[in-house]
Amino acid sequence: MKDRTTLSRFLIDDDRQAAGLRGGLGRLLLDVASAIKEISLLSSRGALAGALGDTGTENGQGERQKNLDLLANDILVAACEWGGHLAGMVSEEMDAPHSIPLCHPRGEHLLVFDPLDGSSNLDVNITVGTIFSVLRRPPGDGAPGLDAFLQPGTRQVCAGYALYGPSTMLVLTLGHGVHGFTLDPAVGEFILTHRDLRIPEETREFAVNASNERFWEPPVRVYIEECLQGRSGPRKADFNMRWIASLVAEVHRILVRGGLFMYPRDTKEPARPGRLRLLYEASPMAMIVEQAGGAASTGRARLLEVEPRALHERVPVILGSRCEVERLVRYHAEHDAGRVQPYTNPLFHVRSLFRGA
Repeated sequence: MKDRTTLSRFLIDDDRQAAGLRGGLGRLLLDVASAIKEISLLSSRGALAGALGDTGTENGQGERQKNLDLLANDILVAACEWGGHLAGMVSEEMDAPHSIPLCHPRGEHLLVFDPLDGSSNLDVNITVGTIFSVLRRPPGDGAPGLDAFLQPGTRQVCAGYALYGPSTMLVLTLGHGVHGFTLDPAVGEFILTHRDLRIPEETREFAVNASNERFWEPPVRVYIEECLQGRSGPRKADFNMRWIASLVAEVHRILVRGGLFMYPRDTKEPARPGRLRLLYEASPMAMIVEQAGGAASTGRARLLEVEPRALHERVPVILGSRCEVERLVRYHAEHDAGRVQPYTNPLFHVRSLFRGA
């Protein structure tokens, strides 16, 4: 490659263009990148590093923790708490905000992260990742409290993710486009390889966990049924379905070639309005997708405008190619207004197992 722009150079250039108003954001992101390199090494070694398997414990949301979940969390905390750029951190694996130790200087940013997204895939050697977001701390002295982190996605100053696949990638937005960096293991540097990623507005590919169909709301059922009918249905086109069970991998595929990802509201667990965490999964990915020309919604609201009420609050997520997201938002609005016909399973159509032609 002729263009060997490193992550460091990219961030220095960005800070210059911002006239130094980033407040040490670039240096914080280099600390995050350092942690990602270490997590990448651990995940690539797998069983050789003793990083696979369960810990026998659960996080605060009742989910089984993998060894690498906790190792990745500790790596990120250790890499980022000392640099003087952070006032506090929040993670999927921590029940409460992590305060910066008094022995380290404090900065004006807050870091929220999912240290290892898709960790259920670890033992079968399928792609996992790390998701992170940076917020500005509200004015005030001392360690930031819980409320300091409860900011909508519109206030993010940066969002990104790492992808631990055949190659390790860091995908990043600072609010003006989305750029991908690939880790060159020969020199230990992230190199800019995917400049200004853009999501096609239209797609014929969607990702959803179809095993939850019986719990979906009618707008989602109608949408999926139309896609599955292909050329003979109202969409007049064939669609492909994908599902990896790793948000990072799903979003990366959408960034590279377009598509739609859904983890919509369902009734499987009525106490939970959604499955994905707003602060450190949905909001960062929504910022990335919007900056790449896509759209992100709960079905009824723009994801970036949702006000969090708790650190580990969950929300429905629909994101990807703009035209398909807008179609699903319209279906939700029509359903709520009583204008969408109830979903009917194709088994019960006129030509079915239960009725003759």
